[in-house]
Amino acid sequence: VWEWKNKYGGTILQQLRRLGASLDWSRECFTMDDKRSKAVTEAFVRLYKQGLVYRDLRLVNWDCVLRTAISDIEVDYIDIKERTLLKVPGYDKPVEFGVLKKFAYTLEGNLGEIVVATTRIETMLGDTAIAVHPADDRYSQFHGKYAVHPFSGRKIPIICDAILVDPKFGTGAVKVGKRHNLEFINVFTDDGKVNSNGGSEFLNMPRFKAREAITEALQKKVLL
Repeated sequence: VWEWKNKYGGTILQQLRRLGASLDWSRECFTMDDKRSKAVTEAFVRLYKQGLVYRDLRLVNWDCVLRTAISDIEVDYIDIKERTLLKVPGYDKPVEFGVLKKFAYTLEGNLGEIVVATTRIETMLGDTAIAVHPADDRYSQFHGKYAVHPFSGRKIPIICDAILVDPKFGTGAVKVGKRHNLEFINVFTDDGKVNSNGGSEFLNMPRFKAREAITEALQKKVLL
């Protein structure tokens, strides 16, 4: 971080001066120097002791190249309404987004199959349930039944969720990775590659290359 500061710090100060910022430049400091870092730690300790802050697992914006969480204010959201190709760091060719793909889970006991729709098919490696709307008659006979994961062989319960599931969107069946106090299976490394939980067939594949490989594998199984 000091290397970054020494390289870009002067540029930032020059930009502030050009913007006409009125500051006491003699009081300049780096927010990650020892003094400021100790002050931040002390502040968090005090807040923790007062019960005002806590530490827990939460969804964050994760950058697989920088390998760090990114704050919401630093994220630019793109509203994608159709098939769109975007360049992603670490990939030679543009990556496809905005496409809803449907694939089937075979139901346990030769009960047929249930089709889900997703724009992120690579995350199916960590699926722990399939949710349907309790009032959707198409799936009423599947309530409490189980599907079988096509790659790991795990049993995946069919659950009901009137909040998560919109019967009119996609197939009306939603793949679930973390909800309803179900087991959470992390299938990616911090740099965005499939880990051992994702299975040996896709191990160490970068996320979006795994997307292509999973699509092909499901097609071979006649599930997509």
